[in-house]
This record gives sequence, structure tokens and C-alpha cells, in this order.
Amino acid sequence: MSIETLKSALGDYARDIKLNLSIVLSEEGAPELTTTQIAGIALASAYATRNANVIAAIEGEFAARLDDATRQAAKAAAAIMAMNNVYYRYMHYVKDEELNKLPARLRMNVIGSPGIAKPDFELMSLAVSAINGCGKCMEAHTHELTGAGVTRTGIQSAVRIAAVINAAAHSAAIEELAKAS
Repeated sequence: MSIETLKSALGDYARDIKLNLSIVLSEEGAPELTTTQIAGIALASAYATRNANVIAAIEGEFAARLDDATRQAAKAAAAIMAMNNVYYRYMHYVKDEELNKLPARLRMNVIGSPGIAKPDFELMSLAVSAINGCGKCMEAHTHELTGAGVTRTGIQSAVRIAAVINAAAHSAAIEELAKAS
């Protein structure tokens, strides 16, 4: 499947999503990011949505530009953030000082050794955290990225990619539900 196939499967109500897919998945539409970063962020975001059609479209679109290390890192970012975003979102919302003093005691080794450049993995993790809505994680990844020299425009581009991929997944799910009814 390709992005064009995905876009053609979405209804007219998703016209803005279709246009935005074309924009954010290009270097012109995602300033300060490389094609490899765009592909990795899009794939990690697609995995975070858990929508098979969106995953297939992103994998198909970027097949020639994704190496195995980037594919594995995108999966790892989606997996580790699925855990961390729940845990740290809970800790943030509860605001219990005693609870927040306790160590997380969750293994997160992949964050320290993701198999790709650390900023690229942080961009993927930021995108997944944005989809999952974890403010504490978004703050932490943004801090790491700015410390690594990633521009605010690059950071914004990663979140824009996540937002559009998430909207495409919702639109694809709407179409799947409409067919089933």
C-alpha cells in the first residue's frame, strides 16, 4: 500500500488530512528534518496508532528509505512509549509527592541504546508521546532534543507528522467502521 492508496480510501470529509499527508511527509513540509527522520517518525507514529492500513501505507511509501535499524527503532519507540506514556502520565496527573519519589523500576534500556542516532530516536519517541498524550514525556523528549541541537522547527515538524498520521488513522478507522455497518 502507498500513501496515495491510503488517501484515496479516505472520504471527502478528510480532505485536509489528505493534503496534510502530502505536505508533512516531505522535506519541504517537515523543515529541519531529513528524509530518514521523516520516515522514522512517520513509521513510529503509525505503529502508535495501531492502524494496519496506515502502517502498511507508511512502510510502503518509505520502503526504499528505511533500513532495518530505523524500522526496529520505530517499533521500539512505539513499544517503550506505550509503557512510559501510561506510567509517566499517571505520575504527572496524580501529583503525589511521595509517589513521585519512588523509582519507576521499569526497564528502558532501548532509550539509552536505540541502535540509531539518539536524536532520531528522541524524535520518534516525542511523536509517539504526542499521540499518546503524555505531557511529562513530551517535555522530557523536547528537552533532550533541544539539548542535542535539534531546532524548534524540527521538533514542531515531528509533532506535525504525528498529528497528521494520527488523524489519518482515525479517518481510516471511520471508513472501516462505515463499511462494517
